[in-house]
Amino acid sequence: MIVKANPAGILGTGHSVPDQVWTNEYLETFLDTSDEWIRTRTGIGARHVAPEGVNTSDLSIEAAQQALEAANVKAEDLDLIIVCTLTPDLTLPSTACMVQAKLGAVHAAAFDLEAACSGFAYGSIIASQMIENGMYNHVLVIGAEVLSRVINWKDRATCVLFGDGAGAAVIGRVPSGYGILGGAMGADGTGGDFLTIRSGIAQPMTDARREDGSALAIMDGKEVYKFAVKAMPHAAELALERAELTKEDIDVLVPHQANIRIIESAARRLQVPMEKVYVNIEKYANTSGASIPIALDEAVRTGMIKRGDIVCLAGFGAGLTWGSVVMKWY
Repeated sequence: MIVKANPAGILGTGHSVPDQVWTNEYLETFLDTSDEWIRTRTGIGARHVAPEGVNTSDLSIEAAQQALEAANVKAEDLDLIIVCTLTPDLTLPSTACMVQAKLGAVHAAAFDLEAACSGFAYGSIIASQMIENGMYNHVLVIGAEVLSRVINWKDRATCVLFGDGAGAAVIGRVPSGYGILGGAMGADGTGGDFLTIRSGIAQPMTDARREDGSALAIMDGKEVYKFAVKAMPHAAELALERAELTKEDIDVLVPHQANIRIIESAARRLQVPMEKVYVNIEKYANTSGASIPIALDEAVRTGMIKRGDIVCLAGFGAGLTWGSVVMKWY
């Protein structure tokens, strides 16, 4: 196991989801689908959906406040805030700047990071590097999404898969031997069309494009699945190698919660029994950048993750992207 001179690790976590829950049975009232069809193919039973007026920054704030409390760190002691999201409140200012203002993190730099479902892994690696090189002491990394606003609720193959939420972690200095030991990030832009939201300056959102679904999420499910079952374990294997650890060292695997079949496939490839894998997709569906930090927070608060455990976070997402972080929990 690699030992770093100035190690960085997670000091505290938190998460937030909207109160409004749409079960599979509720979707049956306006979609040609069924609870049985959704569960058997995805493992999803429900998803949280933000009501009008609740945005990505709102969910981010609640998750951040929980993480700060758990870490025993004050907002004014933060040096940097990274919000990993593909659903920012606005184009400008960044959601991270909104969070900075609402938290009162007066000394923190702030920026948004867009790597879709891999965002939290990307953000955590960036944060750890800044702490390890002595630039910062405390970095808040948030993964947050309100995907319900960019989903085509007429597309039964896609809309059943997603939900809204936010997860957060405060990353700071930890004792030698603990913290983030290895990470991996990657991308393959040639697969970008497999999961896309064609709305931006090149293709502006219009009422007509929203109505016909061309400006909302479009996914080639088969291609994404083929990519995911290879990319997520590959990212984890590379992060483990950089941490000078093996698959056998994993105590807890926290994967991106996109599809139970993908999670089970990754666990088999990594030779991790499912009892060591944290799964909450049944409650939340795929919350993209919020998926891993929500699951991580729940795994910590339920006691599944304990001090000294080797924890592996692994995800994949649109872009196409992938990322993984391996750490010894402090």
